[in-house]
Amino acid sequence: MRKFLIAALTALAGSTALADEFTEADLERWAAQFESVAQEGRNLWTSPELGTNGVACAQCHPNAANTHPETYPKFQKQLGRVAQMWEMINWCIRNPLEGEDLAPGDPRMTALLAYIAKERRGVPLEPGKH
Repeated sequence: MRKFLIAALTALAGSTALADEFTEADLERWAAQFESVAQEGRNLWTSPELGTNGVACAQCHPNAANTHPETYPKFQKQLGRVAQMWEMINWCIRNPLEGEDLAPGDPRMTALLAYIAKERRGVPLEPGKH
């Protein structure tokens, strides 16, 4: 039994793992879903519904301007530490918008992050940059 197990493990170690193969239909479906989520993020971005005082993200950051998702994680002065983008979004929701934090896995947070990333598509990653 031990010889069989060693032979099986050796065979597995020598084989190369192949990435999933994606069809054109898969890619189109996934792109459509991303666009839908990013559009929901834009709707939230331009709406005052995340806060309590009528302020929207777009009032300070039209088209997600000056959000720089490509630089996260980075030190955020407002938080006093290295933070993720979603944490800074919550800071803005809590402070300028006077709203309640969104959980990192909240679909609205995913939508906001998708919208911001879409607006900065093509910009090289530079984590930590200011």
